Amino acid sequence: MSFWETMTGSDLTREWKAFEVRAQALPADHRAAWEEIKGHLFPYGDFTGRNLMPILDNVLGLLEETAADGRSVHEVLGDDIGGFCAALAGGEGARTFHGRWREQLNRNVARKLGRLGG
Repeated sequence: MSFWETMTGSDLTREWKAFEVRAQALPADHRAAWEEIKGHLFPYGDFTGRNLMPILDNVLGLLEETAADGRSVHEVLGDDIGGFCAALAGGEGARTFHGRWREQLNRNVARKLGRLGG
């Protein structure tokens, strides 16, 4: 990956388009699970989403393998796709970008109030 690709994210765009092409080849229930998984995993991404790409690649591979074996999504993922995604991201309570931003905002406000009050 070149510096330019890193800065522009063009490598991620290319990889993302490849994911979507692969997902379109899945049966309808597996595609629906893919869409739901993406929605549950995105909050765990960093600013660029680069940290999620290997996870999404593996999840898509799992869905492809499941479809090829003729198994249902529920057999593999269970009924709690949100819980499955939380486990992939590091378990319940894993930090999301919302949480990191909230913590940063609280630190900045506390620092500013400390300067004003002290």
